[in-house]
Amino acid sequence: MKAESVLIIGVGTAYRNDDASGLIVAERLRQRLPEGASVITHEGEGVSLMEQLAVSDAAVVIDAMCSGAEAGTIRRFDAIAQTLPAQVFRHSTHAFGIAQAIELGRALGKLPRRLIVYGIEGGNFEAGTQLSPAVEASIETVTRRVLEETEQALGERPGESM
Repeated sequence: MKAESVLIIGVGTAYRNDDASGLIVAERLRQRLPEGASVITHEGEGVSLMEQLAVSDAAVVIDAMCSGAEAGTIRRFDAIAQTLPAQVFRHSTHAFGIAQAIELGRALGKLPRRLIVYGIEGGNFEAGTQLSPAVEASIETVTRRVLEETEQALGERPGESM
């Protein structure tokens, strides 16, 4: 089923090095999105993130992750089909981060019909504004993938899905 609108949410903190990766993807998408798509940046506070998701038809969230994989590793999660692993997105500056927001939204029946989460493995979450080279290289890949998924969702034919 074709999505009427797609919300892209770039999550992160601009002053924690690789934690800014989701924000940077969102900014790169801002001028490239098709009609029917919008983009916001978010610091990852769970309650307001859940509220944004609750009013969306379809959403893509991009955030830094810390799973122990090599910096720059990209993971894609279908958060409607599977539970988001909370331990992977544990670098939130808030106790209630994106994994908890999604699970609470699921419990309350307030998730969009489609919800994709992209995680970019960070290597450095200390204070600063310098991305790791591997994270910088992954940002363009994620930007391209999110744009492709958004275009597909907005122009989808029956039987296809985001």
